[in-house]
Amino acid sequence: MATHDILAWLIIGAIAGWLAGKLVKGGGFGLLVDILVGIAGAFIGGWLSGVLGISLGAGWIASIITATIGAVILLFIVRLIKRA
Repeated sequence: MATHDILAWLIIGAIAGWLAGKLVKGGGFGLLVDILVGIAGAFIGGWLSGVLGISLGAGWIASIITATIGAVILLFIVRLIKRA
């Protein structure tokens, strides 16, 4: 994996995690955790869009949207578990 690929993952993860933190009540968890949530969200969003047969296209914007959707789902689940 090239350095620019890792950098792209981090940038997309940071943006998606930050957006998810803003969209889900309670805010984010800090930059590092937001990046991790965004990267995990990218996997969740990518898997979910494949299962549902939804394609948002290719490119940075589609990747950020997919990762953000996954990160929002992940944050929602984490907050449900924290409440219990």
